[in-house]
Amino acid sequence: MTTEYDKFYIGGEWIDPASDRTIEVLSASTEARIGQVPDGIEEDVDRAVAAARRAFDDPTGWAHWTPAERADAMERLAAAIDARSTEIAHRISNQNGMPITTSTGIEAVFPTTLLRFYAAVARNREQEEHRAGMIVRETIVRREPVGVVGAIVPWNFPQTLAFLKIGPALAAGCTLVMKPSPETVLDGFLLAEAIDEARIPAGVINIVPGGREVGAYLVAHPQVDKVAFTGSTAAGRQVAETCGRLLRPVTLELGGKSAAIVLDDANFDEQTLRENLFVSTLTNNGQTCWLCTRVLAPRSRYDEIVDLITDMASSATVGDALDPATQIGPLASSRHRDRVEGYIAKGLGEGARLTTGGGRPKGLDKGWFVEPTVFADVDNNSVIAQEEIFGPVLSVVAYDSVDDAVRLANDSDYGLGGTVWSADEDRALDVARRVQTGTIGLNVFLPEINAPFGGVKASGMGYEFGAEAIGGYEHLKTIFRR
Repeated sequence: MTTEYDKFYIGGEWIDPASDRTIEVLSASTEARIGQVPDGIEEDVDRAVAAARRAFDDPTGWAHWTPAERADAMERLAAAIDARSTEIAHRISNQNGMPITTSTGIEAVFPTTLLRFYAAVARNREQEEHRAGMIVRETIVRREPVGVVGAIVPWNFPQTLAFLKIGPALAAGCTLVMKPSPETVLDGFLLAEAIDEARIPAGVINIVPGGREVGAYLVAHPQVDKVAFTGSTAAGRQVAETCGRLLRPVTLELGGKSAAIVLDDANFDEQTLRENLFVSTLTNNGQTCWLCTRVLAPRSRYDEIVDLITDMASSATVGDALDPATQIGPLASSRHRDRVEGYIAKGLGEGARLTTGGGRPKGLDKGWFVEPTVFADVDNNSVIAQEEIFGPVLSVVAYDSVDDAVRLANDSDYGLGGTVWSADEDRALDVARRVQTGTIGLNVFLPEINAPFGGVKASGMGYEFGAEAIGGYEHLKTIFRR
């Protein structure tokens, strides 16, 4: 059975696309055709931005609603998405290979949780702050929405990463044009149905799927006031260059090559190994930006740690993304599998020792599968230790002292995530404070909704999650009162 759409959701209506181009959607697990949607072109973006512009500029529109009115609408949208959560999870897993247990626990839950969180923040947040003046009698500091937002969403967590933009933008009073990735478009049309059902005002959220050219056109569009982008560091640099030239605010959540620092007193009991370490290193088939794909192990326990990680990876159940027993599903596309396999070849060519995986799993002749792969004896300066692979490939690097471990962790162009593993949480916290990264976990990595998430160095700029994210969709106006 296939799912097909022939219209876009723009300006609160289902309208015909500007061309007859289409995106054919294939199952990551079977390579079978599972759907088709229109493929956006520049004219579609123009119409979507114009609708968002009208909705923002309307003197009685979304930007001028009270925070409580916007919060009510956001909660209606959350309810409409909840009613579609099972189908959202199914479509995402079918498209990008995310294990269905992961999409059910994340993609079917986080979007509505984020909407309700930002609705609550909006209700309880003052739009104006009155300050006693030192020169004038009083100053009033107002938070005002920045305007029309161009939101570009990747394929790995398409709904969660969409709502990390939609949630704070709506709470601030902005309107949006969202461009989903061509690899995950079917879930975006379910979102459009929910927006329509929730009676979100026309033009507040518009959805135009398309490729890189469409994304680049949206980023540079003269009527867009702010860009929110999640994707690779290479693409993020291009977005940043455009926004810098246009003096346009931008939030960038980019790549990572995070380190898991295993201290010499770490205790990997069965639950920690099978749950916490797996989540922190292999979530979503390794297609997660913050994963700790560099494991730094003390030389005194190196062989033991290599064996533990090898066993964890080799015993993971690989299979169809829609099977509840699957822990590692296929990669999102044939092209992406080729990329990951290229990195595995580089690791072997650099002299790293393959302890498990490295090929395609036997018995799975259809689908874009790669075995969970572990390399030992990895030099921290090697390609597989420095570049983001974005697949189920882990590198284990030896260190001599805690200072050496921190040095190796910080010897990276990236700074997005990380973990420290120790039986002594205070000791782990001391080490965590020394790692150059935007986020880091103690004995597990799980992003928290009410705390800011963002990267340093080549991992991006700006923040998502937390009440702080709303500030990225606002500008401040100061009014002086004599």
